[in-house]
Amino acid sequence: MSETTKKLMSNWRWWLCSLLFVATTINYLDRQVLSLTYEEFIKPEFHWTDANYGTITSFFSIFYALACLFAGKFVDWMGTKKGYLIAIGVWSLGACLHAACGWATALFVDGVANATALKAVEAGSNVALAISTTSVYLFLLCRGILALGESGNFPAAIKVTAEYFPKKDRAFATSIFNAGASVGALAAPLCIPPLALKFGWEMAFIIIGGLGFIWMFFWAFMYDKPESSKHVNAAELEYIHQDDAEEEAEKAAIAAEKAIPFGKCFSYKQTWAFIVGKFFTDGVWWFFLFWAPSYFSNQFNAPATSGLGQALIFTLYAIVTVISIFGGYLPKIFVEKRGMHPYSGRMLAMLIFAFFPIAALFAQPLGVHFNSPWWPAILIGLAAAGHQAWSANLFSTIGDMFPKSTIATVTGIGAFAGGVGSMIIQKVAGNLFTYAENAGSAFQFLGFEGKPAGYFIMFCFCGIAYLVAWLIMKSLVPRYKKIEI
Repeated sequence: MSETTKKLMSNWRWWLCSLLFVATTINYLDRQVLSLTYEEFIKPEFHWTDANYGTITSFFSIFYALACLFAGKFVDWMGTKKGYLIAIGVWSLGACLHAACGWATALFVDGVANATALKAVEAGSNVALAISTTSVYLFLLCRGILALGESGNFPAAIKVTAEYFPKKDRAFATSIFNAGASVGALAAPLCIPPLALKFGWEMAFIIIGGLGFIWMFFWAFMYDKPESSKHVNAAELEYIHQDDAEEEAEKAAIAAEKAIPFGKCFSYKQTWAFIVGKFFTDGVWWFFLFWAPSYFSNQFNAPATSGLGQALIFTLYAIVTVISIFGGYLPKIFVEKRGMHPYSGRMLAMLIFAFFPIAALFAQPLGVHFNSPWWPAILIGLAAAGHQAWSANLFSTIGDMFPKSTIATVTGIGAFAGGVGSMIIQKVAGNLFTYAENAGSAFQFLGFEGKPAGYFIMFCFCGIAYLVAWLIMKSLVPRYKKIEI
């Protein structure tokens, strides 16, 4: 393409990429409203324990993983435009419905006049138990709807980049919209607690959830297939389709390539290596995401509505955002500078990143010793950054070892394994924190007692999970071996 043609080319694809970025930002905002309103607003109003919260977060994890297995097929079936509209419409509805849980709980529980009377009920009474039980089921329903819709975001966004960008630009476009996850995590503590404090926790869910409906309006009018879009001129269309002949040849080669049957995938050690990598580590990320605000509030009296609480969560995710960017570059250095095989370079990088979460082991001791929440915020940030870098490389190992015809299948298996692991961690954490809090000084672990001991136990698991996963993966696949059919 000549320079003159490039200058005359429209750039509509980048406007759509910006929409994908906004959608991913909203995606992460919606899933964080609960964690940032739980400790100060929802827990006392519905008489919840941490075990109740753990049940809800564990359900979201496993249901999201299950939905992800089918989300891509749904988007392909409905088409990009309708599929994305339905996905964000469903999760925005689910987000907004959380606000009705108080009203619905009062409706179903006898002896409660309205939602404002829920908190005034005597703690430990039969009515309080009925409130907590009923509200948990209502929140489970809302979280299920949220998870179902959110599972469609990444399959739809990736499909859009494939439609609107040539191969050479797709990685960059993906990195742009995927940055919405980090921006959402950074923006959440700055906007959600103030909204809940000023307008009530219900309005926080409605306002953040309502952003998705606004996004739908822009998507409905801005997106069309490149060939049908009035905003894409001939020069841009030519640029978009520059790889068509090559991609058709690749599709034909993949179609001709014999796919590994689903059941047979489990007969390969390479599959189990990926399963182990996801099972042990995915839940660590979700644990930090769901429990960090509660931890800072309980341990250091820094609620999410306070300036300190917001600064702590923001700092944590700022560290994750900055450090995790370099996660994909380390294997490249090993391959290009040291001449290592890509798989060996990836495994070495993963071993290095597996040491990052060890920082979580020192979060509780240093935080208590110095009586400062900044140590845990920084150290948990390093641990979470290690996860993001680990995860990026873990996904790449599938392409190293499996034929292209089976990559999506193994990815789905691993995602489900990660969901199961996350479900277990969330459930264990909730029950552990409730038990430790009730036991008080009778529950001790390595110098800590009560709920702080429970936190330290979870941090210890998070700290060593990646090294355990890496050692098992390495024992299963000690050296590179691509599966040949």
